[in-house]
Amino acid sequence: MRSQEIRKIAPEMDPLRIGMGWTVQDLEKPQIIIESTFGDSHPGSAHLMELVNRAVEGAASAGGKAARYFSTDICDGMAQGHDGINYSLASRDMICNLAEIHANATPFDGGVFIASCDKSVPALLMAMGRINIPSLMVTGGVMQAGPDLLTLEQLGKYSAMYQRGEISEEELTYYKHHACPSCGACSFMGTASTMQIMAEALGLMLPGTALMPATCRELQDAAVAAGKQAVWLAEKGLCPRDLVTMESFENAIMVHAAISGSTNSLLHLPAIAHEFGLTIDETTFDRIHQNAHYLLDIRPAGKWPAEYFYYAGGVPAVMEEIRSQLHLDVQTVTGKTLGENLEQLKKTGYYDHCNELLQKTGLSASEIIRRYENPIGTNGTVAILKGNLAPQGAVVKHSTVPKAMHKALLRARPFDSEEEAIDAVLHHRIAPGDAVLIRYEGPKGSGMPEMFYTTEAISSDPELSASIALITDGRFSGASKGPAIGHVSPEAAEGGPIALVQEDDLIEIDIPGRILQIVGINGKRCTPQEVEQELARRRQNWQPHPSKYPSGVLRLFSDRAVSPMKGGYME
Repeated sequence: MRSQEIRKIAPEMDPLRIGMGWTVQDLEKPQIIIESTFGDSHPGSAHLMELVNRAVEGAASAGGKAARYFSTDICDGMAQGHDGINYSLASRDMICNLAEIHANATPFDGGVFIASCDKSVPALLMAMGRINIPSLMVTGGVMQAGPDLLTLEQLGKYSAMYQRGEISEEELTYYKHHACPSCGACSFMGTASTMQIMAEALGLMLPGTALMPATCRELQDAAVAAGKQAVWLAEKGLCPRDLVTMESFENAIMVHAAISGSTNSLLHLPAIAHEFGLTIDETTFDRIHQNAHYLLDIRPAGKWPAEYFYYAGGVPAVMEEIRSQLHLDVQTVTGKTLGENLEQLKKTGYYDHCNELLQKTGLSASEIIRRYENPIGTNGTVAILKGNLAPQGAVVKHSTVPKAMHKALLRARPFDSEEEAIDAVLHHRIAPGDAVLIRYEGPKGSGMPEMFYTTEAISSDPELSASIALITDGRFSGASKGPAIGHVSPEAAEGGPIALVQEDDLIEIDIPGRILQIVGINGKRCTPQEVEQELARRRQNWQPHPSKYPSGVLRLFSDRAVSPMKGGYME
């Protein structure tokens, strides 16, 4: 074991561990790091200590000795509406860096990585690939829905309605006080829920354990089992890079298409792949989503809270529906292939237990996870658009875009910050037929914050929701819906074409054709050559914006971040 080799060359190791309560016998056991994002930071992390302690128990019962380490995450919900959201994407890389430091400064033989939410799950998946010790992940599950199935992503809509005078302050307060009735990730198919599912789809979790209800006993049992499995993996010497291949990522993207997963996955999966020594680009997502069957009727695109996902059979049930599309021979942390895992679940009573829980909803499993032959859609849920406005690509979740906006010719209304744009939307300075462009919000511009409140202001406005588009080099919350196109690359801070757009330029959107381009100047349609000539003229006069952050984490991140199409990670 790696830990035993280090003991031979580091005489301080034994006394220091004895000083923190280890026995002499503990020193000789397989040593397991339990890395989590536990902290009083938000509902997705506040309950993780219980899972940490269960994983410690599991490791001990298998003959290992576990040590608890922490890298608390932040909450995108609490960071919304102010400059705190600019720290969100940067926090992913910082959590990954801290986990690397923890695992390598004091070497371990194996690990259990525990997280729930938007940046913490991808951060620890990145860390697993980078550290590459025998390990697996446990995710902290999903919170319950509130009264009348109220879920947090609806707060943006209600807030915009209040600001427009459509509901009272008392009504808004009621929604705020009842949207988060328990711990766990927010109960919709946002980034947190999506990335929990991606962790299992990659084969890095025990089968059937992603996105369980956060308060259920089964989740605690899963943490115990993970602690045991970490010791087994350490004894076998099976590391994440031994298991995860390009085929594993293709499986995850196929599941992503079936669940209508968050567009933020197009930042996180490439960044995770990078740490595994693999490359995923925008064409991978577009290729797999083309003709993929979209099956999951969960908010924000569907009807039901994410709490219902596990009741309908969870990730294994989705995989069974798209089984013919998957690479069933990929290896997983069980030591078995994906196909073997799926067969094993049928024999263990997993689906019987899920069905017992499902009965309280009054729904059938197929009302939540559609059958493959009865999909919600058949062309995936995400598309990559390209053109002279986004030469490297832009991302749209077309499953949430009104059909009227799948092909559109719009007038450009550019803004250099989200604050300016949302003020124009809320005060009716945006009209049908406009393309609201928010720029200088990419990784190098301001850390790539979410444009959540702007998307909610648009999607909750009956006049605008099916008649305008939001286009940005920033990103969107997994809760976002409506005509939103993000990740425009190159970003404005790097002099991308989005920085050159002026008022009343004509913008063409063609989602079926995968096109996003400038086709006119000053309200007049032009030839492609005339557009390029005008953009070249404007580029000569363009000056970079000074950095928003002269020092600190965001200066470091903006200096080092790669394009959103590559994953927005720090080089």
